[in-house]
Amino acid sequence: MVELKVRKFGNSLGVVLPKEVISRLNTQDGAPLYLTEAPEGGYRLVPYDPDFEKKMAKAEDIMRRYRDTLHVLAQ
Repeated sequence: MVELKVRKFGNSLGVVLPKEVISRLNTQDGAPLYLTEAPEGGYRLVPYDPDFEKKMAKAEDIMRRYRDTLHVLAQ
């Protein structure tokens, strides 16, 4: 567990992420992070958009099922 302190940045509040957290999230300056609600009632900070991941999984399923059709259409 990493303790973060909430600080004032202009008119907003924010937290500074330590190097170890940035490394584990595999993120960098300016990259988006997403705060999602966890099933147990807390929050989770993730480096990817969970909605996009669901859409991509669906798209990959469609591409896998219709691989031959898509191959013919690509010609």
